[in-house]
Order: sequence, then structure tokens, then C-alpha cells
Amino acid sequence: MAGMQFKLTDSKNKTFVLPLNPEEILIGGGTEDSTVSVIKLGQVNLTGDEKIKSIEIKSAIPVKPKEAHYLSVSKPYAKGQTYLDKLNKMYKSKKQVRLVVTKTKISFKGTMSEFQYGMTGGNSDEYTYTFKLTEKKPHKAKKVKTSKKKKKSKVAKKGKSRSAPPGKVGRGSKVVVNGRLHAGSNGSGPGMTERNATRKISLIAKGAKYPYHVTTLSGGARGWVSKSAVKAV
Repeated sequence: MAGMQFKLTDSKNKTFVLPLNPEEILIGGGTEDSTVSVIKLGQVNLTGDEKIKSIEIKSAIPVKPKEAHYLSVSKPYAKGQTYLDKLNKMYKSKKQVRLVVTKTKISFKGTMSEFQYGMTGGNSDEYTYTFKLTEKKPHKAKKVKTSKKKKKSKVAKKGKSRSAPPGKVGRGSKVVVNGRLHAGSNGSGPGMTERNATRKISLIAKGAKYPYHVTTLSGGARGWVSKSAVKAV
């Protein structure tokens, strides 16, 4: 792709172009999936949230760029060390950098989490270097105010019974189930419908459509049910 350039812009909006294009560029990504084992069904994959993306660049810089004839820039810096100094400054700043690859849709913003350089193969005419940009997702800590006033405990009047707090449902909880059973937490494999059945929760898949896996009190697998289908005993 003729004319393609790799441009780096620092936090002060100053841009320079890498003198040589890397041979390849890959943007890493994925999701944080987890696997649970379900009796009589086997392993079930639960799709998680998207992982932080990253991009790694490996290339070379001529020691004397103006004497090289194979560059991707028409007006390079006189010294290769100047490029290394700029990259090292970005790395030490711990601030976000934007990489733009012209003639493509690649525009990646992140902090330079890794940077190293040197010389390889006994070649004293070129520096080799590697750096990695890692996506920085915005987040902010929220301060929660707590009341310093102590709440007075209510004492039940004589002759009146105090109402019990609502039961909480968790792994190992004994519950009453009224709802349809499913083979997977995503709703796959619909099966029998439980009616006022006393069961026990063996697994919990947070965020799933049918988050509770129930068994008989003796441990026999029944299936996955919705949140509204269970009630603590």
C-alpha cells in the first residue's frame, strides 16, 4: 500500500511519523469467557465482558536516517536517536498516545505500556525497537457517604412477634422452585416445569437469563431456572 504511514501523536498533540513501516500490525482483543460444568450436559461456556485491546509495533530505525533510501518519510530526522528519544518520552509520560495508520481505518489510542530498543545481528546501521499501546478504559472511583448517626434498634412490643427478614438466595440455598427448567443458563434445552418443588441451588451464572442451576436436596441435577422462579425457604 504505497504512501502508507504510521503517525504517533502525544498528549500535547505533537505528531511525528515512524521512518520505517513495520512488516505487520495486529490489534489484540477478546472476551473474558468462563466455563462451568453442568451435570448431564457437560461444559457450558458463559460469554464475559470484552477485554482491554492492545497493539504492538516492531520495526527498525536507521542510525543515520537521511543516508537511508528505503524510508517511508520524505523528511526524516537527522539522527535515529531522535526517534528513540521521542518514543521513550511517550513511554515515561504514562499518558495516552494516538497511533494512526494512513490509508486505513486504524486509529488506536492508549498508553505505551512497553518499550525496548537495541541492535540485532551485529548491524550497527540500524536500531531495532518494540513498543506496545494498551487501551485505557475510562473509570472513576465514586465516594459513598456513610451516615455517622447510629440507628436505634427497634424492640418488639410484648405480645407481638417480629417479622423475619426476607431470605437471601445464594449457592447452596434451599429454595422453592416454580418455573421451567432449562439445560443451559442461556435458555437452551427447555424441559419440565417445576411446581412448588423444594430444591437446592448448586451453581449461579451472574448476568445470565436463567442464572440459577438447581438440584434435588440429595444432589440430583434438575436444570437452570430464572430468578423469578426461585424463592428462599
